[in-house]
Amino acid sequence: LTHRTPRVYGERDDLVRGRPSRRRTVAELTLLVLAVGAVTALRQRGTTDSGDHLVSAAPVLIGLITATVLVRLYPLPLRLAARPAKRLRGAVGFLSLARAGRAPATGTPTLLVLVVALSTAAFGQAVLAGTADARDRAALLAVRADARISSPDDTLVVPAGTERAVRDVPGVRSVVAVRAEHQVNVGTRSGSSSPVHATLIGVDPEPYAELARDTDLGGFPSGVLGTDTPPGPSRSGVLPVVASPGVADALGRTPRRITTLAGVLTVRVVAVRPRTPATASSEFLLVDRAGLPRRAATTLLVSGGGADGTALDGKALRDAVRASGAEQSVQLRGDVRARLVDSPLQTGAKLIYHASILAGGCYLVVALLLSLVHTTPERVSLLALLRTLGLTSRQGRRLLALEALPQAVLAAAGGALAGWATI
Repeated sequence: LTHRTPRVYGERDDLVRGRPSRRRTVAELTLLVLAVGAVTALRQRGTTDSGDHLVSAAPVLIGLITATVLVRLYPLPLRLAARPAKRLRGAVGFLSLARAGRAPATGTPTLLVLVVALSTAAFGQAVLAGTADARDRAALLAVRADARISSPDDTLVVPAGTERAVRDVPGVRSVVAVRAEHQVNVGTRSGSSSPVHATLIGVDPEPYAELARDTDLGGFPSGVLGTDTPPGPSRSGVLPVVASPGVADALGRTPRRITTLAGVLTVRVVAVRPRTPATASSEFLLVDRAGLPRRAATTLLVSGGGADGTALDGKALRDAVRASGAEQSVQLRGDVRARLVDSPLQTGAKLIYHASILAGGCYLVVALLLSLVHTTPERVSLLALLRTLGLTSRQGRRLLALEALPQAVLAAAGGALAGWATI
């Protein structure tokens, strides 16, 4: 008997691997080129402080690019994975991969909504996390520690018992005493006749170096400030200093003599750092406080326990400073952070991104429901066909779940990748 192979006349229009129309190809390529061009222009130009619609549309544009690429490419790995699945025991795995690799074209809008929603959510969450980090950093730069006890111009000396009283406050991990003196003339830069005025900071090397490392504000080895010359007014040795770039340029690398309220000092630059915890001034020099003729502290930098000093009791700290007779004011990093959190700009940005995430989630749910409603007749027919082929109802439901799984996983990965690319 002659065996005749069944043939299907006419092309099936429910398969992705069917050749798409030229109009669809041109439309997708045009959209892809425009989106890639917009994102490339944004990357090259950078962002500005003014309102920019291109920046606002970046998550959607990258989501469109990712979705378009996924729609075209995701059936290929599924078809390749279906080949070894033929050898597996049972038909559910092979059938689910085969059907996912030949997904109907009606699934494209669902995949698009999935990717755009997930990329927008990832971008919004990243922006919120970045805003929180920037807020914490701004609070740290304003206070320079978890708490700062000082007078407005660092002119008042901290009473002897204040440091001990502060150490006994609950939540205090360490206290660093420094002496700050502003407007110290350190000479002129090379090629300039204008004098450089800097802040002289006398510190205890080991605790101050630890604070600088913990706050990431110009950390340095504590040993660089060490000296074997005995402290006191009669000292004739050279004090090693850690200086800012401008001060280092003015002093050079040879010993220099400078006049300060703490006494006449001979200093030599041994290290350069762009910032330091004790001052927000861009020009400074750090010296060992033990080497100053007048070394009384004018500022206390306090580090608290817990994350970002949250264990520090601000009320108890202020009461301890007041009870010790000190006239210095107390600044808390947590108070500055709280003011930034409550600002209209921060609150508005957080509200907008939460709303965008919620809107993306709503669109995602609607797209999934519409997709389920649209494919209900097909799924009912498929389950009936599978039962006639010997598969149980449980196996049929499992096949439908496994069929939808690859698309969901790829959409999640694509959305996360698009969100990362947007950042």
